[in-house]
Order: sequence, then C-alpha cells, then structure tokens
Amino acid sequence: MSNQVSAVPEALTQSKNRPSADFHPSIWGDYFFSHCVQKEHIEKMQQQVEELKEEVKGLVMKYSQKKPLQKLELIDAIQRLGVSYHFEREINEALEKIYNSYGFLDEEDDDLYTISLWFRLLRQHGYYISCDVFNKFKEGDGEFKASLTVDIPAMLSLYEAAHLRMHGEEILDEALAFTTTHLQSEMGNMNPDLVEKVTFALNRSIRKNIPRLETRLYISFYPKENSHNETLLKLAQLDFNVLQALHRKEVANLSRWWKNLDFKRKLPYARDRLVELYFWIYAMFFEPQYSLARVSVTKLASMVSIIDDTFDAHGTYEEIKLFTEAVMRWDISAKDVLPDYMKMTYQEILDIYSQFEEHIDKEGRSYGLAYSKQATIELVQAYFAEVDRFHNKYTPRVEEYISNGEVSAAYYALTTASLLCMGEETATEEAFIWASNKPKIIKAASLIGRLMNDITSHKFEQKREHCASVVECCMEQYGVEEEEACKMLHQEIENAWKDINLEFMKPTTVATPVLDCALNLARV
Repeated sequence: MSNQVSAVPEALTQSKNRPSADFHPSIWGDYFFSHCVQKEHIEKMQQQVEELKEEVKGLVMKYSQKKPLQKLELIDAIQRLGVSYHFEREINEALEKIYNSYGFLDEEDDDLYTISLWFRLLRQHGYYISCDVFNKFKEGDGEFKASLTVDIPAMLSLYEAAHLRMHGEEILDEALAFTTTHLQSEMGNMNPDLVEKVTFALNRSIRKNIPRLETRLYISFYPKENSHNETLLKLAQLDFNVLQALHRKEVANLSRWWKNLDFKRKLPYARDRLVELYFWIYAMFFEPQYSLARVSVTKLASMVSIIDDTFDAHGTYEEIKLFTEAVMRWDISAKDVLPDYMKMTYQEILDIYSQFEEHIDKEGRSYGLAYSKQATIELVQAYFAEVDRFHNKYTPRVEEYISNGEVSAAYYALTTASLLCMGEETATEEAFIWASNKPKIIKAASLIGRLMNDITSHKFEQKREHCASVVECCMEQYGVEEEEACKMLHQEIENAWKDINLEFMKPTTVATPVLDCALNLARV
C-alpha cells in the first residue's frame, strides 16, 4: 500500500461556503479524567452486596402464592431499584407461577391497584394479559368509575399499567387519558411525598424512563413506601454505588482516549459530547457484564457524532460524497483521497472495528462483524441522503423522510454494534440476522428517536442552512401549522411505543437483553 496521499482539489480544502453551526461547548472539562475511588472500599461494598443478595433472594422465594400482592410489590421494587439483574431466574420463576395461576386473585386482592400492578409486571416480562381485566372498573355507560379518582395509589398504578398498551386496546388509551387528567387535577390535595412521586410519573412513566434514572429516583422514594424492606434498600444503595464507581472508571478511560485523539482541537466545528454519548450507551445496558460493550460502542457513537457534524455543519458536498464512498469501500487506502481533516475520523472508525474484530475472534463469532459494518455503512449513506436533499433543494414527503430518518437515527448501527460485545449466548448469529432485517422493535425505537430529535431541534437547525426536518416535511405535505404537525408526529411516536410493547410478548424472536437494548434506546 502506497503511503503517498493523493492531492485533494483546492476547492475541497477552502473554508468559504462551508455550512456551520453554533453548537454548545462541553460543560465537563476535566471532571471525569480522574477516577479515585479506593479499590479496597469497592471490594468491601461488593462483599456486602453478595451477602445481602442471598437475603433478598430468600425474600423472593419466601412469599407464598397466598399473598400475591406482597410478591408483586417486592418484584416491582427490586426492578425499580435496579437490582433485578441479580435475581433474573427467581423473578422469572415467580412471575411464571403467577401467570399460570391466572385466576389467583381473590376478592380481597381484586382491586384496581393490585390488578394494575399485576397486569404491568406480567406484560413487562412478555406475558400477554388481556386488557379486558379493566372492564370491571367501568360504569354501564363505558366511562371509568368516578369513585376510582379518590384512590391516588390505585390511579397511579393504572396510569403505569396503561403504558404497556398495544394497538387496538382502546380501554388502555382511555385509562391513560383518565388517569393523567385526574392525577393532574388532584395534585393540590396530595401530601408532598405523593406530589413528588406523581409529578415524576406524569413526566416520565416507568415504561419510558431510563433504568438508571428510575433507580436513582426510586431509591429516594422507596423508604417512604409502607411495604419497603430495609435489606432490599441497603442492597440497592450499595449496588448503585458499586456500579457508579465502575461507570465513572469507564468514563475516565474514555475521556483519556478522547483527549489523546485531540479532536476537540483538530475538529473544532464538531460537538464535544463524549460524556453525553456514554450516557446514551450506558442507558442501553448498565449491568457490569456489559462494560466492554459500553466502552466500545461509546467510541463508535463518538465517531458517528463526528461524522454527523461533519456532514451537517462543516463538509462541502464534494467532500461528503468522497467520505461516503470511502466508507462504502471500507479499506485503509480509501482515505488517501480524503481531505486531511476527514482522514483521522475515517482511520479511527477502522481502528474501532479492528478492536471489535479482535474481541469477537476470541469468541469465535467473527460472523457478526460484517453485519455491524454494513449497518454503519448504511448509516453514513443515510446521512449523505440528507445532505443530497439539501444540496438539491428537495423536500421529501413524510414517508420518504422517515424511511431514511429511521436509519440516520443511528439505532440500527448502535444495536448491531452492541451485539458484538454482548456474549455468544445472547448475541447469536440469528440475532445479527434479525437486527440486519430491521425488525419492528428497532424500527419503532428509531422512529421515536428520529421524530423526537426533529421536534426538539428543528428550530435550532433552521437558524442556518439545513435540510428540512420531519416537522417541515409534515407542514408542507399536509398544509398544517407547526403545532398541528407536532401533534401528528407525537401520535406516530405513541403508535411506535405500542409496537415496542407488542414485540416483547412471548415467544420472542431473540433474547430479552437484545430487545431491552431497543427499548432503552427508545427511552433515551
């Protein structure tokens, strides 16, 4: 391979006529560079976690079938406190027994709070429960009973359950509207603790919340629950701190990698958002066994972000076309024709994938690399399609925009890359094939990501020369104002959430941790 670099046409290297953006600078500075938690302290906490795990495991197995509400509340608390990954087998066994005893609820436990909790937990774990169980809480005229509104915990339980709705389940659509309205209107009559809990739930339901954020908040709520267990609370607090130390160490290592690349100085036009991108990936999977996945996929996400900003806010059309063609070739010699500022991004992508390859070769799973590379190639092509539309002053129809936008949301590329580091039992070849076929759950998560991104950022983007957002495409196609366009798009987002809920119903095509990646991306 020749080391000689082909000459880049002068027009490609000049700065005039380049797009630009006024991105917010990083707020972190050197905050994450040092990781100074004492190893002995972490080891002591880990030992305590192991001891407490055995006690909590005994609690899960102890509660009898005669007291289903106690068991449901315990499982719910374990999940919301972020320690369910320690008890997956026990929780699955308990819920399967509950599911198989479909009619186990006696009159004493046949109330709205219990039914809603039972419904939500089983659906979260892929067990189909008919929404008809809520018909008994309606009046003869088809409206929910007014008497329900005085029981705030029950209303909150129904509100959370309604977020597990699927297509055609009108009673859950009605339940969500009913509970949202009455929880908001009753806020002035609640005690401060309940106000805080309801306010947070209305802002972000359990189903839509990022797991670690749910845990961080629920650790403060849980001691105020009548049914709280001190052993479980202590386990959750210790486990959170142990994992927090691991996560901070990962960010520290990534920060050093990022600083060594010196992209902040070499590519000043691009966003410096390593920490935010780590948070994105950490939201996908926080568990300790996915440490390598978090670090590796964050590196890829950082390069994706650089490419996005290069295409969006710096590169000329000709340069962007060259870069897209180079990625499609996926060969080190392809960088020779690129402008200098693009070469290091291209080189780093190849280096990251070399690290992926080294890891999966050890596991004998080299088959996964081609799928992940292809997903990254398609992502870059989707970015180019957006640039091409702007270059040609073309505003697509909403359907066309979304078809490309689901790919440019980056969720296909990130999910497939994550599979490279999730272990052979979870990330089988069938899982890679499944992901490459753009299944409904990743499609839905991508749609949510793309539409939310555009609704939030399109005003900022239009302050400069930029391709039309989905909001503008919708306004032009349907002849509506911005507010109405956003309302239409939010309905599409809710439909996508219903698709996600449907895809979790057993039997699933792939392992649940793979589905969880897509769900968590939608939550981000």
